[in-house]
Amino acid sequence: MDRDAAKGILEGILFAAGDPVELKDLAKVLEISEEEVLSLVNDMKQEYNSQNRGIMISEVGKKIRLTTKAEIYPYIEKLLKPQIRTQLSKAALETLAIIMFKQPVTKAEIESIRGVNVEKTLNSLMERNLICEVGRLDAPGRPILYGTTQECLEYFGLSSIEELSEIKLSE
Repeated sequence: MDRDAAKGILEGILFAAGDPVELKDLAKVLEISEEEVLSLVNDMKQEYNSQNRGIMISEVGKKIRLTTKAEIYPYIEKLLKPQIRTQLSKAALETLAIIMFKQPVTKAEIESIRGVNVEKTLNSLMERNLICEVGRLDAPGRPILYGTTQECLEYFGLSSIEELSEIKLSE
C-alpha cells in the first residue's frame, strides 16, 4: 500500500472513530509498524498545518485523534452551543489543578490547600471522569488517593501529564 492510500485510510479511521485511537490498533489495521504509523501521522500533521484546514491530528499519549483546530472553535460553538458540555466551575478547576500538579493526592491534602470541603467537587470531577481513585495512602484510615484520567488530559488538550511541568516552566 502506498503512503497516500495509507494516509487516506488513517484519516477515515480517525474521523469515524471520533475518540482517540491506540497507535498499536492503527498499526494492526494498516498492517504496518507503529513507527510507520507515526511517520504517516507526522506527514498528515504537516499537511494539515500547511494548508488552510479546520482539522488537525493530535496525539494523546499513545493515541491519535482527528480534531478541529482551536481557531475554529468560535464557529463550532455558534452552531453547536446547546450541545457543548458545561464548563467547569471555579471550585472544580481549582481542585482539578491541585490534583493535576500534586497527584496522587488525598482529599485532606486538597482541603488543606483550598481551605474548604471538597467532597461535592470531587464527586463532580469523578462523574465527569476527569479524576479517579488511584490507590490508598498507607496511613490510618487508608484515605483514597486521587489522580487524573486520560479524559482529563484530552479535556485540556495535553498528550501527557508531564506537559504541565513544561507549561509551568515556560511561563
